[in-house]
Amino acid sequence: MSYIGLNYKAVHAAEAVVPARDHGFLYGMGLFETFRTYGGVPFLLERHLRRMADGCRMLGIPFTPDPERLQAWISQLMEVNELTEAYIRYTVTAGEDVLGLPGDRYAHPNHLLYIKALPPFSPALYTEGKPLQLLQTRRNTPEGPVRLKSLHYMNNILAKRELAGYPAAARGAEGLMLTADGYLAEGIVSNVFFIKAGTLYTPDIRTGILSGITREMVLELAGASGLMTEQGFYSWEELKTADEIFVTSSIQEIVPVTALCDEESEYIISEGRCGQHTSNLIALYRGRTGIPQ
Repeated sequence: MSYIGLNYKAVHAAEAVVPARDHGFLYGMGLFETFRTYGGVPFLLERHLRRMADGCRMLGIPFTPDPERLQAWISQLMEVNELTEAYIRYTVTAGEDVLGLPGDRYAHPNHLLYIKALPPFSPALYTEGKPLQLLQTRRNTPEGPVRLKSLHYMNNILAKRELAGYPAAARGAEGLMLTADGYLAEGIVSNVFFIKAGTLYTPDIRTGILSGITREMVLELAGASGLMTEQGFYSWEELKTADEIFVTSSIQEIVPVTALCDEESEYIISEGRCGQHTSNLIALYRGRTGIPQ
């Protein structure tokens, strides 16, 4: 990544800096969205910007969605970084302000755009899946009424470090965090779904999870896949009885989970292969991208 976007310009990475008094740095007051391109076009960009706008409103950061301007900026950064497809992180910080906790809204946010090549994903990931490792690190509660995709990411980093200590990490496992009350929450960088007897289940937003953009799309696609849907409070023991399990993210899309791991045992799910309902959802999701499969 030779160039980084800063306030709608492309600058050399070493020159992309924000003030030391930026409240994104001092207090974690800022938000980000992570998404990817298909055919060079960011997928579900309007939905990401809508979530960004909702979060900025809660934090008192001025933000008006402008998908056309952002698309042009992304295209510029992709060109100077010589990329045809990209992994994109769009960050909006509160901007520079007084040292201390402000009582008023912010006025001068900073916009940053990080772009890099998409990581390679083996086709086997979507047929053989990955393990899901139960973690001891619990999902922290949101700072406000709902979880925002904020710059405060300590909980996820601690979970990632814990995951690295398990054997399943060497097999590409995702880590699963529970709530303080012991209910299923979410993965370190994903939302979690499971299927049982024709119903698609996923933790309710009231558990404190992030309302993922891909999560939202999967819930919309469930009906076309012949699935009923339910959002609620579920346990690890219930997850072990699932017919199929998968995790979702904007970068990896829909990834089957074919093994559940805790400190004592490993439980094979859907005979160690991607289940039929999950396979159908993958096809429906990729159909929405507009890219021939």
